[in-house]
Amino acid sequence: MYNLIDGRGEKKMEHYFIEEPKTPLKIVQAKLRLKNGHIYLFKTPSGVFSFKRIDKATKLLIENCLIHGKDILDIGCGYGVIGITLKLENPDINIYMSDINKRAAEFAKINAKDNNIVAEIRQGDLYECWKGYKFDMIISNPPIVAGKKVWQKLIDGAYEHLKSGGSLQLVAYHNKGGKSIAKYMETVFKNVDYLVKEGGIRVYISKKGAGE
Repeated sequence: MYNLIDGRGEKKMEHYFIEEPKTPLKIVQAKLRLKNGHIYLFKTPSGVFSFKRIDKATKLLIENCLIHGKDILDIGCGYGVIGITLKLENPDINIYMSDINKRAAEFAKINAKDNNIVAEIRQGDLYECWKGYKFDMIISNPPIVAGKKVWQKLIDGAYEHLKSGGSLQLVAYHNKGGKSIAKYMETVFKNVDYLVKEGGIRVYISKKGAGE
């Protein structure tokens, strides 16, 4: 156990980007209230980002992402807030979710069932469980605390797993890793923009083929 300050501006007691969290399991229900007034409930387990409450960056991403296409991957899904909420708000899309953290994947499945949505949910390190899949959109609140190699691999893999015209949409605190993420997105995709900025947080978007 050790203290961390992650790229989302939060103190952590354990690195959550691991396959087997060692933190004893505790479960707390968290409420997500969207600006449109819709309210959704999630079981949040210890050892998974973000325990006890829905973090501001995730909420900003959900409310401001650009939905397009049918097949959407929530990579590093945690206990499933992004993917599940997008499906609840956009019933016609197909949602796929995955996380390296076994506890996260387990609770993403629990929360999907509790919220009565159908989603393909898998456990695995980034894209290793999505070989052969192509998506219209990949979305994430990336694990900046896991290190540069991890979020760069997430961006590299997104390019390979997006259909032509597909987009990668990431959220981060701009001065706590987001600036570097945006720069790397531009390097890989040859384009990057942001959909919203609020309270030091930005939602970045790159489109496959747009800058080529």
